Amino acid sequence: MSLPLERLSAVVTGAGRGLGRAEALELGRLGAAVVVNDYGRPGRDGSGEASATPAEEVAAEIRKAGGRAVAHTGDVADHEQARELVESAVSEFGKLDILVNNAGILRDRMVFSMSEDEWDSVIRVHLKGHFNTTHFASVHWRARSKAAGAAVYGRIVNTSSEAFLAGSAGQPNYAAAKGGIVGLTTSTALALAKYGVTANAICPRARTRMTEDVFAGFAEPEDGLDPLAPEHVAPLVGYLASPAAARVNGQLLVVHGGMVAIVERPRVAAKFDSGQDTFTYDELDGLLTPHYADRPAGETFAAAEVLGLKRG
Repeated sequence: MSLPLERLSAVVTGAGRGLGRAEALELGRLGAAVVVNDYGRPGRDGSGEASATPAEEVAAEIRKAGGRAVAHTGDVADHEQARELVESAVSEFGKLDILVNNAGILRDRMVFSMSEDEWDSVIRVHLKGHFNTTHFASVHWRARSKAAGAAVYGRIVNTSSEAFLAGSAGQPNYAAAKGGIVGLTTSTALALAKYGVTANAICPRARTRMTEDVFAGFAEPEDGLDPLAPEHVAPLVGYLASPAAARVNGQLLVVHGGMVAIVERPRVAAKFDSGQDTFTYDELDGLLTPHYADRPAGETFAAAEVLGLKRG
């Protein structure tokens, strides 16, 4: 019996640990040949000496299970190294079919305490890293489509976060980057659809190095699979990468612990029309102030509340 991703090749970034590792293993289990990318720095803030070990260990694990995999240790936030990553999939496996963007770091700080470098470094790895690999993968798919005179197979799965949906007071850089990734995803989905490529984003909730503080109060169960295990997220990535998800494009999905929620695009909650040529301050005061009168001071809109989810 053939596997869903048989004869397809994939790149997974940030795949040496945590979510990326689980996703790379799942794609390999489903039959894809995988380029396991990880820069290999031990600190979740991107600090420490780069190491090939994390990527090589995951690639070896896929091969041991009977799959095909190679390791790549480049920095996806570096434009040239991202190009080399995409080219490595083409040179190793003949083409690239699936791109899973997962690489990221944290530099948490309140907005009034955050330094320029803390802002720039997180935006660079998350948002620019997603753009870099997406750019070179889309160049590859567009060229193949033009050469064939027909659509090709392409899947992009990007990693956003509920920090973008619900806000995260100590992560203005991370929340902004994850919101930007959603915008990049929907734009990419529109641009590449005619070439046969889909692009979707997920907001995963899982226990990893990146979230060790968030879930510090939630102990792992003594028996059974941890509800916060990355293995709950990986099957959705496998599905979105598969032919079965051909009609899923430009979507945002929240996933954790055996639950998947499809997030709608923002909808208008209320609408006010001016009774004259243009609004005046007094007219807006008379319309908007009563609308928000029952909301406690300082409360913000949290999309996660609409989803019936607690913030993660």
